Amino acid sequence: MENLNALAVQFPSWLKPEIVPGLPFRWYGLMYIIAFGLSYLLYRKQVRERNFPMSEDDLSGLFFWGILGLLIGARVFSTLVYETSNIYRRQPWLIFWPFQNGRFTGLQGMSYHGGLIGCISGVFVYAVIKHFNKREIFDMLVASVNLGYTFGRLGNFINGELYGRITTGPLGMIFPHAAHLSAREPWVREAAEKAGIAVPSAAAMVNLPRYPSQLFEALFEGVILWLIIWLWRNRKPYKGFLCSLYLGGYGLFRFFIEYFREPDSDLGYRIQLIPNNLSPAQAHPLLSFSTGQILNFGMIIAAVVMYFIFRKLPDKEPVRVYPDIPDRRGSTPGSTEREREEARKNRRKMRKKLR
Repeated sequence: MENLNALAVQFPSWLKPEIVPGLPFRWYGLMYIIAFGLSYLLYRKQVRERNFPMSEDDLSGLFFWGILGLLIGARVFSTLVYETSNIYRRQPWLIFWPFQNGRFTGLQGMSYHGGLIGCISGVFVYAVIKHFNKREIFDMLVASVNLGYTFGRLGNFINGELYGRITTGPLGMIFPHAAHLSAREPWVREAAEKAGIAVPSAAAMVNLPRYPSQLFEALFEGVILWLIIWLWRNRKPYKGFLCSLYLGGYGLFRFFIEYFREPDSDLGYRIQLIPNNLSPAQAHPLLSFSTGQILNFGMIIAAVVMYFIFRKLPDKEPVRVYPDIPDRRGSTPGSTEREREEARKNRRKMRKKLR
């Protein structure tokens, strides 16, 4: 059925998940690469502007283990929390199998919260091994990665997934792969009429406009939150402050944006303080909470706890610029192996002294 919508914006017909039709290269994967590259550059900028005792090899290692932890955590968490068919519990080797029916599809289904846990784990272990100050490492990390998150949500938008609830307002957009709803439901027919969509019969299935919640998240959880943290990076009152600012800010932004998103149809609301019969696509009651909202509320609690703990820890004064350390960015051309080893020892001593 044709949508004769006069109010909502149509999803761009030229926007396809594949970069080149027919080839297994998708915009979503490219967005991840852009996000990782941008985060790396922003982290390196902080290392250089603060003269932080970290070589290029150290920085590469930090990002390698952080990204590896992120991908493993995001995928495993997604299959455990959001997958209800139990297929991955029966066949766990399929968790990282990028093919379906002989066709390359990539790893479909990644969880932000799982990726966060995995990234924290990988970076924490690396910081312990390399004797970095963990609070400073994570402060610089959250000031770097959040802008990259914007591109992940843009990838979701290009895929036409994770769209929001139905709306008849000016922010509505018709996503071609959104679930069509039966016009037998009175509220569906009413919404279609308000949106200017012709419904030929009560038996018709209607694709109603929805909130582009992916773009809301890209703006608030990505650009705006990153800008707040970035402006605070050299004004933080103590080490670890940016960590609690990031967790609390992200949790708060996404908790409220979840009211615009439609929860997964097979999960629905995990908590309903006041039971109701409204369709999740139609409305998100104030006292009904999705899986994402529960996890985000946990992030807010963690941020508050970290705020009170970190501000009481010893050595809380933020060191904005470190003393100069020879060869802090790696080996200089022409240096001998003995000189390189001496430079590495100097960096390790400085890290221990400043922890």
